[in-house]
Amino acid sequence: MTGTSRHIALTLALAVLAATLAACGADDYPTPTPRVIIQEPPAPTPTAAMQDSNFTGGTANPNAAPYDLTFYEHAGVNPFVDTEDDRLSTFAIDVDTASYTVARRYVRDGNMPDPASVRVEEFVNYFDYDYAPPTRDPFAIHVEGSPSPFGGENHWLMRVGLQAREVGERQRKDATLIFAIDVSGSMGREDRLGLVRRSLALLVDELRPRDSVGIVTYGDRGQVLLWPTDGGERGAIMAAINSLTAGGSTYAEEGLRIAYEMAANEVHPERITRVMLLSDGVGNVGRTSADEILEQIRADVDRGVTLTTVGFGMGNYNDVLMEQLANDGDGAYHYVDTLSEARRVFVDDFVGTIQTVARDAKVQVEFNPDVVRSYRLLGYENRAVADEDFRDDTVDAGEIGAGHSVTALYELKFHEGAAGDIGTVSLRYEDPDTNGITEIRRSLQVRELAPWFESASPSFQLAAVVAEYAEVLRGSYWAQNGDLQRTASEADRVQRLLSNDPDVAEFADIVAGAARIEQGR
Repeated sequence: MTGTSRHIALTLALAVLAATLAACGADDYPTPTPRVIIQEPPAPTPTAAMQDSNFTGGTANPNAAPYDLTFYEHAGVNPFVDTEDDRLSTFAIDVDTASYTVARRYVRDGNMPDPASVRVEEFVNYFDYDYAPPTRDPFAIHVEGSPSPFGGENHWLMRVGLQAREVGERQRKDATLIFAIDVSGSMGREDRLGLVRRSLALLVDELRPRDSVGIVTYGDRGQVLLWPTDGGERGAIMAAINSLTAGGSTYAEEGLRIAYEMAANEVHPERITRVMLLSDGVGNVGRTSADEILEQIRADVDRGVTLTTVGFGMGNYNDVLMEQLANDGDGAYHYVDTLSEARRVFVDDFVGTIQTVARDAKVQVEFNPDVVRSYRLLGYENRAVADEDFRDDTVDAGEIGAGHSVTALYELKFHEGAAGDIGTVSLRYEDPDTNGITEIRRSLQVRELAPWFESASPSFQLAAVVAEYAEVLRGSYWAQNGDLQRTASEADRVQRLLSNDPDVAEFADIVAGAARIEQGR
């Protein structure tokens, strides 16, 4: 996404917020409060947002959250492109997963997901495809293809998989994590703040003594709850976390501004410095314009401060703002609907969540027009990069964490009797430590394609079914003949091939639930 388009997108998103909430009138910079130890409040009763067993089997749920003030932005659907017109497909990498977990929450609540909430790439990238790790380079490129079971006749699928190098817990850098936590009244709904407290408790157990944690809260005003504190002082950190209570209006801009200022003072070239925003995304920017927020984020990103956004709750939820802040802050966007999802983000993938191994990463696929008649990229609509900007290293792109993988799917139409080279996949990125630029490539031949879909690898089949589910949910023109019942059947078949993966088993249940909801309308 170019600087101008980021600017416009974030401005529009925050303008929507300003129109929905009353303005906050405080002008002065808040005086930070000293760190205090506060007795832990009693644990709230677990609610739907905190339980892992809330799936209703695709029936209406009377306890589901209302969806009255939920903001999404449909990014459109990529068309087929003739290679005679444009043989190059270029996009920024995206490792966000929030769109999938938001949709999962809808189905668990007995509702069909809002089509505007569905971003295909985030559905696909939620799953682990067990790509082989790189042996020499920091990345490995994996390419695979087969006939498509979902498109029309002579439609093929090609999967591009990128696997980043692993960084062990012992090898990761020490981290300074500054949490900007929304404690406004809306965070009291469904006990969102209770889930935040439990999520952070999981993360605290992952800290090393040389790590550091600071906490900024914002409701009516932004304020410092905990100055940067060594990871070994778990009692002090947990006391601050357990003191979080919801109430008041929402001054998101001020909370983020204070968090970024705190983080900027902690930047060190040998440490990770990351702001983590935990919110339902609904806020008021006060007197500061969206342009000023964006400029603040960009300036601190250039100094080495990155931003991860983690969404909580449903009903009055702003997906647009959470996604765009993460994109512009060189981080990822996650949505936590259960404690097990919090464990996935803050424990299982802790190193990948905090340590970046590639910055401004872009992919360009050059198709051979003698073989490929036309192609269509599934998803990444709001991550498109102009072809001529692929090697312009000033253009903002995507970031990849340690051990993360990225997957993209293309639908292809071949010329009759085509043989030979399908095309070349190029990955270009900046090393965040050395600022050096690297570009690697991988090609694919027609003879390497699987002869039929079921003969492709199980993980390839999974990616295809996940993408089809997302295409149907978002009402894609190219999936107008798609059927959730058939997709559910395919998901069930694939989960039997990957029976040891609980995420795949859950996916099959969710698709079946969505099919039942649709059938019961």
